[in-house]
Amino acid sequence: MKLSTQEEYGLRCLMQVAQRASETGGSISIPEISRAEGLSTAHVGKLVRLLRLGDLVESVRGQAGGYKLARPASEILISDVLGALGDPFFNEGFCDEHTGYEECCTHSVDCSIRSLWNAIQFVVDQKLDRNTLQDLM
Repeated sequence: MKLSTQEEYGLRCLMQVAQRASETGGSISIPEISRAEGLSTAHVGKLVRLLRLGDLVESVRGQAGGYKLARPASEILISDVLGALGDPFFNEGFCDEHTGYEECCTHSVDCSIRSLWNAIQFVVDQKLDRNTLQDLM
């Protein structure tokens, strides 16, 4: 199991937004996030767009504009953040994508591996559903 760089960097960018909110109550711009995280502004822009589409941040217009949290950090689940940025560790379509030369998995009826992946995904989901952005601050 491995987090993608998109998930890691996206969570770090969201932490910058949350940190600004807790310090000043204001918004933070893409260039400010970019400098703080050592990422290109284009990359941060892409990540912030995904966070916005996931209803995690909202834009603030004007000279002091930028991005702010769409709701309090205590209400933003880490599972929601990772869901906006990437795919789950294991999903139902996983086996369909890894069939080798066959049309369907040769173990589709009696797959012991799938039950392991499902169990791992369940444990991961439980942990991520219990932790909020506030918990990371």
